Amino acid sequence: MLIASIFNTSHVGYSALILLVMAESGGVPLPGETSLLTAGVLASSGKLSIVLVIVCAAGAAIVGDNIGYAIGRVGGRYLLTCPGPFLKSRQTVLRVGEPFFERQGPKAVFFGRFVLGLRTWAAWLAGATKMHWRVFVVWNALGGIIWATLIGLLAYYVGKSVESAVKDFGLYALPVLAIAAVAAVLVHRRVAKGHELEGEPPTLEPT
Repeated sequence: MLIASIFNTSHVGYSALILLVMAESGGVPLPGETSLLTAGVLASSGKLSIVLVIVCAAGAAIVGDNIGYAIGRVGGRYLLTCPGPFLKSRQTVLRVGEPFFERQGPKAVFFGRFVLGLRTWAAWLAGATKMHWRVFVVWNALGGIIWATLIGLLAYYVGKSVESAVKDFGLYALPVLAIAAVAAVLVHRRVAKGHELEGEPPTLEPT
């Protein structure tokens, strides 16, 4: 994997993690969460520190979201509706996301951190809908810290489990672990879909 090879050295890994998470949080459709998962797995093998991975990811998420909020506050509505690339996707983001943010408020900021697509646009939408900055920053920080901790530790302990299983059972353990990983992804998507039906944040994937 390209991301794994980039993260393979600590001095580059932390910088890449910060840049990717910050960019995704600020509105650029880059693999921020994938970079956190990669860094967590590398930390499980001792190549990175899991504490620094979580701190870097949380800090980058908070800073990136605040940059996105400022952009959304100043000119987010124009940027989402002006002619140009991805116009249809940007209009969909505004059409679906604006009423959701007005209805859910702080809850949308917090849960937006955990939803693919919405994670990229959440800060812009908060700014574009004129959410009070003090409310935004509290829920944004809470979401960023919990997200970085949960995803980072999940990747870290999954990496530890894979390493242990391969050591104990050899390569025969890999198909079982792969099936378990697929099952976990399917369960996660089913739960996310259930939340969406109950009024939780919609999944908005930028294209």
